[in-house]
Amino acid sequence: MLKILKYSTYDLLRSRWAYLYLAFFLLFSGGLLYLSGDVSKVVISLMNVILILCPLIATMFGVMYYYNSREFTELLLAQPIRRRTIFWGQYLGLAISLSVSLVIGIGIPFVAYGILHGPETWNFFTLISNGVLLTFIFSGLAFLIGLKNENKIRGFGLAIVLWLFFAVVYDGLFLLSLILFKEYPLEGFSLAATVLNPIDLSRIMILLKLDISALMGYTGAVFQKFLGTALGMGLSLLTLALWTGLPVWTIQRAAKQKDF
Repeated sequence: MLKILKYSTYDLLRSRWAYLYLAFFLLFSGGLLYLSGDVSKVVISLMNVILILCPLIATMFGVMYYYNSREFTELLLAQPIRRRTIFWGQYLGLAISLSVSLVIGIGIPFVAYGILHGPETWNFFTLISNGVLLTFIFSGLAFLIGLKNENKIRGFGLAIVLWLFFAVVYDGLFLLSLILFKEYPLEGFSLAATVLNPIDLSRIMILLKLDISALMGYTGAVFQKFLGTALGMGLSLLTLALWTGLPVWTIQRAAKQKDF
């Protein structure tokens, strides 16, 4: 698997899309830090971009990479190599290459401005870690879509629908349900609904780390009570880790059953 992982990572890091992805975060982060000296505001601005852009790029780039490397995958399948090794190597190569571009693109401006000290260091690492976890989660979902759908058009369409659901539609349905059932106690429902969406869970974790949950009103107080503690933060990270592992486990099962 290490050879396949090494080849996939090297091949993707040479792609112009990886450089464009890195350059965007490099220029955007550097511009925000240059215009604003408040690191908390910069982290919030980056959070809004990362929570939308990272899942989108990971999903679309993952589906594109799967379909473009299909012939190479079939060649590997003809060799005495386990299917799990092939798909895990390609998936990890994709997720690692995108994560490297994200970390370097955001990390260089923060290091260059010399503002990674004290509590700002933890805010920065919370932002980066959530971006990396979202990249791994949606890269896995993208590979799963490619495995389940032979038709490229259908695969790309499902990838867009998946991203739209988690990034936009889910929040709308969540808010609508809160309005319709506002007369009932919704603390447990709010927590459960947040856990079921990795993007929302990452957003809440970053906001709680920045200690601005009061801006979220009563809902923010609920999240602060249950997720603001060390135990709650640990459970949130565990949930994101489970979100990361679920697509990988499903990819393994789908690869075993798929007839190439």
